[in-house]
Amino acid sequence: MRSSRALAVSATMAAALALASCDAGGAPSDDVPTDTVIDQFGTVTATEGPNGEQPTPASDLELTEEQIAELENGGYRAAIAWHELSSWSNAIQAGIEDELDRLGVEIVSTTDAKFDAATQANQVQTALSLKPDVILGQAVDPVTANAVYQDAVDQNVKLVFADQAPDDYSYGKEYQSVLTDDLFQIGQRAGNAMCDAVPDGGEIAVLYYDADFHVTNFRDASFLSTIAAECPDVKIVAKEGFSDPNKAEEIANPLLTRHPDLAGVYTSWAVPAQGVLSALKNAGNSTTKIVTVDLDDTIAADMAADGNVAAIVADEAYDYGRAMATAAALAILEEPAPEFAVSDSVSITKDNVADGYEAWNQEVPSAVLDASKQ
Repeated sequence: MRSSRALAVSATMAAALALASCDAGGAPSDDVPTDTVIDQFGTVTATEGPNGEQPTPASDLELTEEQIAELENGGYRAAIAWHELSSWSNAIQAGIEDELDRLGVEIVSTTDAKFDAATQANQVQTALSLKPDVILGQAVDPVTANAVYQDAVDQNVKLVFADQAPDDYSYGKEYQSVLTDDLFQIGQRAGNAMCDAVPDGGEIAVLYYDADFHVTNFRDASFLSTIAAECPDVKIVAKEGFSDPNKAEEIANPLLTRHPDLAGVYTSWAVPAQGVLSALKNAGNSTTKIVTVDLDDTIAADMAADGNVAAIVADEAYDYGRAMATAAALAILEEPAPEFAVSDSVSITKDNVADGYEAWNQEVPSAVLDASKQ
């Protein structure tokens, strides 16, 4: 999950990063780069947007009775354009659907770009032919999204994005709101979960999304900061970037060969975590622990069965979706929605897996329940 920019790191932050790298990763080595997209932030302590925006709690978004009545009688239409359909985006989609249905706003299309920017460009054009008043969803890539959504901007279609807006788009002009997670909180909870899962002195690896995407970069940076602060004896012995989350297993296999004694692996979200889990299973490795972000049935089932997965951090995706729908409704009515709103998250282990599914407004799947009984 979740504009692109090169952050200027002050000398103070750079020094803090160097200290954190030594504390959390042992002596610097070729296996542990210190200039990745997640190192650019230095030590982080609170969530901010890609341009320094300060967060507004998503729970603050509200509509008046008069606004609801106007929406119910307005015949408004919405299109939803996802970067990819996953367990996470489906949970947000459910929240959007329920809230827009309550408000009388018709959803005219939902699309899955399968993480391909060209596909999303075609899908946005098709959606525009259906005359929506607003488009919600997530752009595949904030750099190319500028062109992808320009026709929507020219036609005065309102835009509400998950995670971040296209590069060079201005709040209140080209787009009306961005909603995402409390990025620092998610990374901090993932870091704390890793500290709990691995022994002092244990070696861990980080598989991070190797693209300039603020949401994932920032929460990964928060993970690094938390490891350095909360369990400095844990050693980060490798950072490996991926551009295609579906190819994480190809990265994990040689990583595990180079570092057969890894105590843990952190991944930016659940799809690459599936690849790491597959690599561990194929290697007969039952001891290396995984901590990741976003609820996923395969990952949750392994965790419930006391497998490699130690913990998952997930946002309250259903309420996130309802908040996106509320922001879209405000945009339709030409009312201001927050520039950068954030939703809360939950730390999930085997002991409280039901809490994670509740946050996504879902029943615990039978496969996860069955795994917990093994």
